[in-house]
Amino acid sequence: QVQLVESGGGLVQAGGSLRLSCAASGRTFSSYAMGWFRQAPGKEREFVAAITWSGGNTYYGDSVKGRFTISRDNAKITVSLQMNSLKPEDTAEYYCAARKLRVGSPWYGSLYEYDYWGQGTQVTVSS
Repeated sequence: QVQLVESGGGLVQAGGSLRLSCAASGRTFSSYAMGWFRQAPGKEREFVAAITWSGGNTYYGDSVKGRFTISRDNAKITVSLQMNSLKPEDTAEYYCAARKLRVGSPWYGSLYEYDYWGQGTQVTVSS
């Protein structure tokens, strides 16, 4: 089984920055696409960013384009999310996810494309 653990969440003022990290353990390999999702109280889980197994392609939700950057280190099977120019509406529980490499054309913004999930880390942005 693959375990994902997020870290780096916390409280930050609007306009500030945070860097989230997700580390994998267990039976893991480098050929995983990785993603970040977030969920605020009373709202659906929202796609934030994703990166392919090779790191050659990245994808972002419309609400974070130009502000957030996803990156990965395949040797350690880790993924990071650099969050700049944070806004109060970014406040949410942030989850990392992993997708095994397989045939198909995935829609990385879909919750159902991912095989493993972390338990989340809280990000709170104050006004």
